[in-house]
This record gives sequence, C-alpha cells and structure tokens, in this order.
Amino acid sequence: MGDVDVEHVLAALDAAFASSEGMAYLGEDVTMIEHQLQAGALAAASGADDALVVASLLHDVGHMVGQLVGERDAAGALAAETDAHHDVSGARWLAQWFGPDVTEPVRLHVAAKRYLVATEADYAARLSPASVHTLRLQGGPMSAAEIAAFEANPHSAHAVALRRFDEAAKDASVEAPPLAAHRERIRGLLQRA
Repeated sequence: MGDVDVEHVLAALDAAFASSEGMAYLGEDVTMIEHQLQAGALAAASGADDALVVASLLHDVGHMVGQLVGERDAAGALAAETDAHHDVSGARWLAQWFGPDVTEPVRLHVAAKRYLVATEADYAARLSPASVHTLRLQGGPMSAAEIAAFEANPHSAHAVALRRFDEAAKDASVEAPPLAAHRERIRGLLQRA
C-alpha cells in the first residue's frame, strides 16, 4: 500500500471519529470515542503488539459506520431490542485496509464476551449493566460447541484480550490520548499490509 493510500485511510479514520464526536455509548458513562480511545490506551499500556492496540482502538467502529455499510445504528438496534452486529460491520469496514490480525479480534470481540461469560464464573458479575443487556441480545453465554469452535480460532486469544480492554474502558474520569497519538502505529500497520 503506497503513502497516498495510507493518508487516505488515516483521513477515513479521522472522519469516522470526527463524525461520531459525542456519540453516546449505549448507556455507559463515556462516549463511544472515549471508550475506544481508552481501550486503545489500555492495550498500549499492556505492551500489546501494534495490531492488538489498533484493534482495541477501533473495535467499536462498526457502531460509528454501521449505517454507512447498511447496518442498523446502535441506538436504533438497542431500542428495537436487537443486535446491531457492530462487530461484523466494523471488521468488514476495516478489512478494506487492515489484515486479519486487526479485523479478526474486532469481529470476535462480541463472541469473546459470550465466551468469557460461559467460561469464567465471575466474569458476568463484572459486566456493566449496558453490557449485560447487550449480552442477551447477542446470544448470551456460549454453548459447549460454540466454546470449542471459538477456542479453535487462531485469533481467539487476541479477541479475549481485546474484550478485557473493552470492559475496562468505561471510566469517565480517564482522558485517554487522542486518535492522533496512534497515527504512527496505524501507519506502520498499513504500510506492512
């Protein structure tokens, strides 16, 4: 991918974030953008590789671009008591530019919540009320067959790590670095793609 393409992608990401400024995050105490920035910052602070940091930073982009790709928006889906499938639409949108090391954890982060609820006795008790509500819409805890299939996926460990950053990224007192702080990390991934 050439420099012009990289700049185009960076501009598209900037535009997605700018167009979603102030977007509510489904009953949480942070906005959609604050949530994603916190998740990216948590991943970076943990020493995660660049792909997992970028996946964490962009994991809920499907909520931001869902209507652009023919999906119901998050608020509309929640009001209708249905799943917006933001995990799938976000991964599909990101796949225009990023490889599976970024897109698969994004696609699997809802499945990872279902997995963790099914496999860790105390995980459900740590979910925010909004996350408990969406869990029901997303299929609830995984069955034994779903657990086996999830564990067999080569991206499941990164999806679980992303999910843990996701749940921790809902603190209204935290001001995470802006998207621009991740530009070089994103640029590096795009140039390697």
